[in-house]
Amino acid sequence: MAFSRYNRTPVLRMGIQYGTSDAIRTIRAAIANGTLATKELVVNENQRLDTLAGSIYGEGRYFWVLAASSGVGWSLQVPPGTIILAPSLDDVAKLVS
Repeated sequence: MAFSRYNRTPVLRMGIQYGTSDAIRTIRAAIANGTLATKELVVNENQRLDTLAGSIYGEGRYFWVLAASSGVGWSLQVPPGTIILAPSLDDVAKLVS
């Protein structure tokens, strides 16, 4: 499944898109109001969000879903012990597409 956090962002000249705040707000609001179920994971030593996304979703490029869901920013590295919320990729795709 391929979808992007840029689907609903405005397009500038030359087709370049900017911003991801709509996807972030949408995901966080859905988690807060209980319409997006998540699974809690705890980051182990030497785990990064891209490798965690790869093991959960089969694609490391979906690290942003974990970051947006968990409110950890866009860094790939988070401290060990950080709680990550992992929603279903299908459910996220329905929200942000």
